[in-house]
Amino acid sequence: MPDIATINGVAEDDIATYNGATASTVTSVLGNTWIHTTPYNVATGGTITTDGDYKVHSFTADGTFEVTSLGTVSSVVEYLVVAGGGSGGRNRGGGAGAGGYRTASGHSVTAQSYTVTVGAGGAVASGSRGGSDSIFNSITSVGGGPGGHNGAWETGSDLDGGSGGGGHGGAGSAGSGTAGQGNDGGVGYNGGAGDQNGGGGGGASAVGAAGVTGAGGNGGNGSASSITGSSVTRSGGGGGTSTGDGSTARGGSGGGGNGFTTADDGSAGTANTGGGGGSSGSGDAAGYGWNGGSGVVIIRYQFQ
Repeated sequence: MPDIATINGVAEDDIATYNGATASTVTSVLGNTWIHTTPYNVATGGTITTDGDYKVHSFTADGTFEVTSLGTVSSVVEYLVVAGGGSGGRNRGGGAGAGGYRTASGHSVTAQSYTVTVGAGGAVASGSRGGSDSIFNSITSVGGGPGGHNGAWETGSDLDGGSGGGGHGGAGSAGSGTAGQGNDGGVGYNGGAGDQNGGGGGGASAVGAAGVTGAGGNGGNGSASSITGSSVTRSGGGGGTSTGDGSTARGGSGGGGNGFTTADDGSAGTANTGGGGGSSGSGDAAGYGWNGGSGVVIIRYQFQ
């Protein structure tokens, strides 16, 4: 150890912390100033919580994740990036696809500011039925595909997204999911007048169910993550619509909205889950199905 006995009047042996660092990390001297290393990242941005030895930064709206000090022992983060879900179709429509779901650990960062974009859910009133992308650093999750609308142009590739939207009840083809982010929607079923049923939207862990005789397809289930310290399931697909007995097609676990024969009985994707919106038989006030849920970006790293 150096021959400096005190710093700012504090004896070397009595130093418990120095600028927030533990004594064990105060390792060298430059002139008359102690230099300490920071073993773990220090960062700001979003809503910050603690889970044991980890800091968790949750973004439910656009913001900035700033790494103010880069760790010498660990300079990586874990992330979860979920895009906005699509909005459901109407008139025997398909359920919407969930927002793209991407998560990984060991992602390298540097001491700089990172723009965080949280995707909105699809909404006809905003002029876009597909969900919007969520972005952190080089990671982009693709917005969920909208549910197909019977009698309109939306079918096949029009319904592609992070997870694909379900096909409409005129035997519409479904949208495709993005590899590594989600799954395909279910195809629609056309059994003739009075029996045309939309497919469910795809979810992060499962494809949407196809429409069948007398029933719309359920939405595909989402995926669970414990990045915040508690297990939460996100990115479930929306349910399709039945024109038969009015039975509910369930949204997938993870915020997917239910589909139903009438507009008032469906439901939107849950906010900040990326859930796809449910479809409706006649359309809501905007003329289509229910809106998609907004996305979320969560970043986690060890801090002690």
